[in-house]
Amino acid sequence: MSITFSTRDGSPWTPKYLMGINGELCIGCGRCFKVCGHDVLELKGINEDGEECDPYDDDEEILRKVMTLAHEGKCIGCEACAKVCGTNAQAHAPA
Repeated sequence: MSITFSTRDGSPWTPKYLMGINGELCIGCGRCFKVCGHDVLELKGINEDGEECDPYDDDEEILRKVMTLAHEGKCIGCEACAKVCGTNAQAHAPA
């Protein structure tokens, strides 16, 4: 059962929460991070072993960067991250 709210003018609105980010599609551009005002996302590096690591660690061999879902409970379901993602890497669903 999904939760439905109303917008300011009374139109029905169903929040769709960020459920995950496809690491194969994400290019780590940071657009989603910039539009999210709720501290939901975190940038991670992918090292030569394919493991997530600190993207700013100079001692780590970073092959690429990806965005991760760090604090999913803080998501308000606005889908701003999906609107700016050029690779459609995010998956959203109603509660």
